[in-house]
Amino acid sequence: MPIKIKTTILATSLFLVVLNTSAFAEMRSISGEKVNLRSGPGEEYSVKWEYGNGFPVKTLTKKGKWVQIQDFENDKGWIYSSLLNQKPYVIVKVNKGKNKQINIRSGPGTNYNVVGKAYYGVVFEKKKQQQQWINVKHESGLEGWIEKSLLWGW
Repeated sequence: MPIKIKTTILATSLFLVVLNTSAFAEMRSISGEKVNLRSGPGEEYSVKWEYGNGFPVKTLTKKGKWVQIQDFENDKGWIYSSLLNQKPYVIVKVNKGKNKQINIRSGPGTNYNVVGKAYYGVVFEKKKQQQQWINVKHESGLEGWIEKSLLWGW
C-alpha cells in the first residue's frame, strides 16, 4: 500500500477516535446520595470519592455500563451509568481554601441586590442562563443569579 494512502487512513482513523471521544464528553449530574467514584469500571475497584445528589460531572468515556467522569477539581474515576442523569447542576469553583463567599443576586447583574452567599464547592441546580449569568436554586430553597465565571458545570 502506498505511503500516501496509509497516511490518509491513519489520519482518518485518528480523527474518528478524537471525534468519538469528544462527542461523548458532556455535563451530567449524580443521581443519588453516597454515590461511589471508583478507580476503575467495576465494583471490584477501590472507591476514590463519594458524591451526593446533583453533583455536576463531565463524562469522558464509556466502558460497558460504566462511565469515566471528571469533577470540577479534575479528579477522574468511574461511575455506574444509571447513577448519572441529565439534570443540570453547577458548583462554585472559586475561593478554594479561603473563608470567602461569592454573591448570589436577585437578578442577572451586579446592580441587583445580594440575596445570599456561597462558599467554594456549594452545588446548585441550574435553572436558566442569561448572557454571563446563571439562575440557580439551592436545595435549601434559595434562588438567585451567579456570575457564570464563578461556577463550573454549565
